Amino acid sequence: MRYLDEYRSLRLVEGQLREIKELSICAVLMEVCGTHTMAISRSGLRPLLAPEVDLVSGPGCPVCVTSERDMGRAVALASLEGVILATFGDMVRVPGPQGTLLEASSRGAAVRVVYSPLDALTLARENPDRRVVFLGVGFETTAPTVAATVLRAREEGLRNFYLLSLHKLIPPALKALVDMEDFAIDGFLLPGHVSVVLGTEAYGFLPREYGIPCAVSGFEPADILRAVYLLLRMKAAGEPEVVNEYSRAVRPEGNRKARETMFHVFRETDAEWRGLGVIPGSGLELRDEFRDLDAGTWDIEVPEVGERSGCRCGEVLRGRIRPPECPLFARACNPDSPFGPCMVSSEGTCASYYLYEEGGRE
Repeated sequence: MRYLDEYRSLRLVEGQLREIKELSICAVLMEVCGTHTMAISRSGLRPLLAPEVDLVSGPGCPVCVTSERDMGRAVALASLEGVILATFGDMVRVPGPQGTLLEASSRGAAVRVVYSPLDALTLARENPDRRVVFLGVGFETTAPTVAATVLRAREEGLRNFYLLSLHKLIPPALKALVDMEDFAIDGFLLPGHVSVVLGTEAYGFLPREYGIPCAVSGFEPADILRAVYLLLRMKAAGEPEVVNEYSRAVRPEGNRKARETMFHVFRETDAEWRGLGVIPGSGLELRDEFRDLDAGTWDIEVPEVGERSGCRCGEVLRGRIRPPECPLFARACNPDSPFGPCMVSSEGTCASYYLYEEGGRE
């Protein structure tokens, strides 16, 4: 299949690996996308690039970066009488201070797994006597579709559809990362899906203000290796910029229509990220004209958040440690019995290491 098979060609991959090795440049690079993390692990690229190139994972999994406090609010909403909470499958197993949504369901809460925010609209139509709350999670890729769903609910006059927005924005998180003490990354492998919406211009502050080279990449092995090569070449030349390896899908201006829809419904707000804390302007909340649909404004009691003993998911999300360095990894924490969200999500770093990397399954 065009744009897939050609980017998986063994001959092409071997040639790119030779070009990277011939550069003889050492670098620590961070992929900022959970899909990249899974693709890198599944393709076995990490050991092939070592020891010169060290690939570390960042906060690119929206399920993983959802804070315990926000999960506590979601569980509290789901536990209200007359409420149906709808969300994506991975979210029902993410822990909060009162446990997971799956556990809340076992106690009688009405939790429904959906494949699209439009499915939540269907639930609202079919249950006019219930309040249906869609738990919206994701980055700039999914936020426009949720915004379009909010507009559809308004057009239909649905009075029992609500949204709990836990959406996050990638550029502010990258800025928060590089502003942290002891941050030591030589380049960013930027997310392809997010960049389809954002374009490449949104990342310009990284080379301009911090001198960090960036490459937007696709998700096949040849895409990723080409992006790594471009990052290393920029490091060697001392000329950082944002380059677009994924030009077959990403344009410099991105998808303006998607962004217009997103910001017609949402506005930027401060948001709490697991492992990174509260980041200014990194979340999305409903604008005033849609506040009557905002389940985040409901007056509910959310339990205090305590420490999750032993879980080092926050350090994994900051690229400080690799999953096998967590004492729970592949022992008390595994995909069948996850302790932290990095093992829950299909895009989580811990899940990818467990499935494909050395030190995973015992």
